[in-house]
Amino acid sequence: MAGPEANLWAAARKSLPPKTFATRIENKHGGGVADVHVIWDGKPFWLELKICKHNAVNIRPEQVAWNMAYWARGGRTYYLVRHSGTKVLHLFEGSQGPALALSGLSGAEGHEFRTFPALWEHIGASF
Repeated sequence: MAGPEANLWAAARKSLPPKTFATRIENKHGGGVADVHVIWDGKPFWLELKICKHNAVNIRPEQVAWNMAYWARGGRTYYLVRHSGTKVLHLFEGSQGPALALSGLSGAEGHEFRTFPALWEHIGASF
């Protein structure tokens, strides 16, 4: 049975822009590596997928550490969080992991989107 994050990925994958190749990583051994590697027209980035019911976002310390290390070295990584009640998509840069883990959606600097195409447009414009 597919879990909430698998369902989030299925919805995101259906709307990927042209010239995009994405791989979902199933890492059962820890280490904090993000869930999805994407390369879009030669521009690579990672997505950590999360679902939340309220403000709190459940992020393991290893995930925060991996995303911070990757981001600090010039890599692009994002937390993609969907609120299960409102279905709003929240996008946070990898550097926002500590604030997101500590204070949830309201404590980190990010962007809100109602649709995946709008989210992809924002990511594409950030390169």
